[in-house]
Amino acid sequence: MKRILVAGVGNLFMGDDAFGVEVARQLAARSLPDEITVIDFGIRGLDLAYALLNGYDLAILIDTTQRGGAPGTLYVLEPDTDHWHTDRPAADAHGMVPEQAIRFARMLGEKLPPLRVIACEPATFDAASDGTFRLSEAVQAAVEPAIELVRSLIAEVLHTAEVETTGQFHA
Repeated sequence: MKRILVAGVGNLFMGDDAFGVEVARQLAARSLPDEITVIDFGIRGLDLAYALLNGYDLAILIDTTQRGGAPGTLYVLEPDTDHWHTDRPAADAHGMVPEQAIRFARMLGEKLPPLRVIACEPATFDAASDGTFRLSEAVQAAVEPAIELVRSLIAEVLHTAEVETTGQFHA
């Protein structure tokens, strides 16, 4: 049985930075196959680093990235961590920079699972003025398409034609 980690990353109080958290929240509320573990890591970089060492066959990180596209643009990235140097600072216990968490996990000497990053182009990282959690309209509109991307990556690894988030597989 292949095991897959889906990791939501981001800060709820920083506007669109909460994208990964929201995608993980919505996925976790759905019925998924037992092979899938969905965790909202928020800004807990060390927790993510240690989770990456738990024998998963794939880790899907969901986050924001600024790559110059229109807000709400989704990217599927495949970082090649085998060539990352581990001499940079390790993970921060009070913040989340996924690259640092991954480097820290590699420093521990364990083999990491293949990684995919589903990233969304943010519109803003401004905190909501009323203290509430809120994504911009463009990034909120990208949540369901990101869930579909997660489903397709899971299906690819589990060698099925489609994985419904109801927990059913279709060949």
